[in-house]
Order: sequence, then C-alpha cells, then structure tokens
Amino acid sequence: MGFQQALSGVNAASQQLSVIGNNVANASTVGFKGSRAEFADMYANGFSSGAATNQAGIGVQVAGVTQGFNTANITSTGRNLDLAINGNGFFIVKNPTGGTTANSTGSISYTRAGQFQQDKNGYIVNGTDRLQGWMANANGVITPGPVSDLMLSTAQQPPQATSNVALSVNLNSASTAPLLAPPPAAPASPPLNPANSNTYNYTSSTNVYDSLGNTHTLNYYYVKDPVVANQWTVSVFADGGAAPIAPAQTITFNNNGTLATPTTPFTVAVPSATGSAAPFNVAIDLTGTTQFASQNAIVTNQGDGYPPGQLTNFAFDKNGVLTANYSNGQTKTVGQLALATFANPQGLQQQGGNRWVEASDSGSPAVNKPGASNAGLITASALEDSNVDLTSQLVDMITAQRYYQANAQTIKTEDQVMQTLINLR
Repeated sequence: MGFQQALSGVNAASQQLSVIGNNVANASTVGFKGSRAEFADMYANGFSSGAATNQAGIGVQVAGVTQGFNTANITSTGRNLDLAINGNGFFIVKNPTGGTTANSTGSISYTRAGQFQQDKNGYIVNGTDRLQGWMANANGVITPGPVSDLMLSTAQQPPQATSNVALSVNLNSASTAPLLAPPPAAPASPPLNPANSNTYNYTSSTNVYDSLGNTHTLNYYYVKDPVVANQWTVSVFADGGAAPIAPAQTITFNNNGTLATPTTPFTVAVPSATGSAAPFNVAIDLTGTTQFASQNAIVTNQGDGYPPGQLTNFAFDKNGVLTANYSNGQTKTVGQLALATFANPQGLQQQGGNRWVEASDSGSPAVNKPGASNAGLITASALEDSNVDLTSQLVDMITAQRYYQANAQTIKTEDQVMQTLINLR
C-alpha cells in the first residue's frame, strides 16, 4: 500500500515549507543566507541470485538543508561602522564572556552581519561580541598575528613636541640687498630689525609646539648679502622676541639657483615659559630652497609636532584598515579587521543571531586581511542584504504546497481503496 510513501512525502513537504518559511521570515535580515531543502529517494532493495530486483520506492527523505553563501546586494547606509563584505569571508567576533547566547560552544564566532557599533569602552561590537583584527602600534604599523579586539579610543590625542621643520622657500634672485644709508665705501647690511622691513628682504613663519602642546611661532628673516653673490642669511626669532634665538645661518646657492649650503639641518633652541620641557630643540631643514628670478615664496613649511586633539571622525577602507581623524589635523591608523574563510562554509554550525561557529565539516578558518588570498573586500558605510530572493521563495512555496496536497491526495486515494476492499461482500 502507498500510505508509507505518501506519508514520507507529506513530511518532506512540511520540512520544505519550514525552510521556505524561514527564508521568507529572514528576507530583511542583514547578512542572512537562505537555505534549501534537499531530498533523496528511499528504496528497500531485495536480491535474487545476486541481482537486484525491481521494486517500488518506499518514499522520500530530507537529505539535508543547505545554505547558499552567495554575496547579496550591498546597500549604502551612511553609518561609518556599517560594514559589508564584497566577496568571500566572515567577520570574526568574540564574546568577551567566553560565549553565551551568541555562541554556546566557544568565544569565537563568525558573521556576515556588519551592523557594528562602538561601546562605552571604545570596542567595536556587534551586540556584545567584539570585532577581531590587528591593532596598530604607536607608529601606525599593523603586524598581522593572532587576532585581538579592535578598539577605537575616544580619549584626547596627546600633543607631540616639534623636533623637525621642513622649510623650503624661493628667494628672489633679483632682490636688492638692504644697505646702510648713505652707503659706506664697502656696502654693508644694516642691523636686522624685525620692526623695520627695510632691514630684510623677506620673512616667513612656522608654528611649532612644545611638550604640552602650546603653540610657538618661529619667524625667519632673510637678508641678501650686499657683497657676496648668491649668498643670503636667515635669522630665527621666537614668539616676537627682540633677539634671534640662534646665530644667523648663511645660505649659499649654485649659479643655477639650487641650494649649495647648508646641506644638513641647523638647530635652534626654542624658549618656553609654559611649564613644558624648555628650551626644546628644533632642527630646520632648508632642502629644496631655491634662488630663482621669481617672487619670494614659501614652497614647503611643515613641522612634525602638533597640539592635543579630539577624535572627530573615523572610517574603514576597502582593506579593512581603520583610520581616525583628530581636530588637530592628525590622522592615525588604528588597526585592521580580519576576515575568516572556510574550505566548506556549508559545514559551519548555525548558532542564531546571524552567527556561525566552526565545525568539523567546515574545516579550520583561514584568517587574512580583506582582499588577501580568497577573502573579499570591505564596503564601508554599507550593509549586505539577505540573499533571499523573495519572488522565487513564493513560487517555491506554491510548489511545496502542491507537493503537500498531492501526497495528501495519495493518502486519501489509498483510504478509498482500503474502504472498497472492506466493503466487499
């Protein structure tokens, strides 16, 4: 009789509808991966003289429920901690308590849902789980190794005292050297007086910072030598002082206008009365200074110090590198997130909460930077949608419903046949 076959079909259709229902329910779940029910027939074969006898099947069974890990549409959100993986791989997250609701078998789990936030301690989290990666050292260098919690400190960035200034200017070769009036027999420059623009040819300035982040201004006064061709002097004053803070530095040029001397930086000691380390030495590098027949102008003027700064913004790039921007104009590399890929992602064990954990069928994770090996790239300020195609799921639902009804009809028909036999007289 066909009751067993029909009953197995009803059960299989019921499980298929459960899978479809779960897909439909998660059609708007970020990072969700849809599943399908896979069926296999069942036979009880008999053997006669070593040959298999033909026999009607005894029904159907659900051989497995398989997830599809194809990348879904990526939707821009505008939130800088929303992240999507464009390609293979999973975000690695860790439950700091060792694993509870999100991961009952261990502290590490994997997800495609990139809805991250920053908790009160600065950790980048999804729920309570912390995003894993590699933190940069004090110099902004990232060295991959064992992964750890990614953290973005909201503390004020401490100041850095200036120790080097890259300064290059163009000094107009057509300038006339300042002269004493009336000129003596041997021309000589008048004493340099910052308050008298007739005693110098050009001036520029650089802001430098002491160990507490206080700003000091270095003023440079350039004087063309009235006697020696292609020679100038530069005197450095600090914070509007009346006297230079170092002896005048001689600058000489080649006949093509390029710098001849000095070939190494010269150092000035900057006084400070702010309670900082004082005086602090600043090396001034004039490399790139020229003497061309064009206007006096600054080409490069950059010191390596900065005042304290507040965190103003942060963002991930396509390689998962997290960069922070501060109010003092500084940019700092904070760290880089890691992605895990598996030889058989269908073998991962689902945990709920958009989480998977490693299982024997999945193989061990390969942990790489985004874009390395088989790992995908990161799309920042965006989320990966569910990969469920709602239209196809609704069509599959209709098919499964007909499948269920057809198997139920088989049971009904078998019942009618049985009733006919019982009613025989």
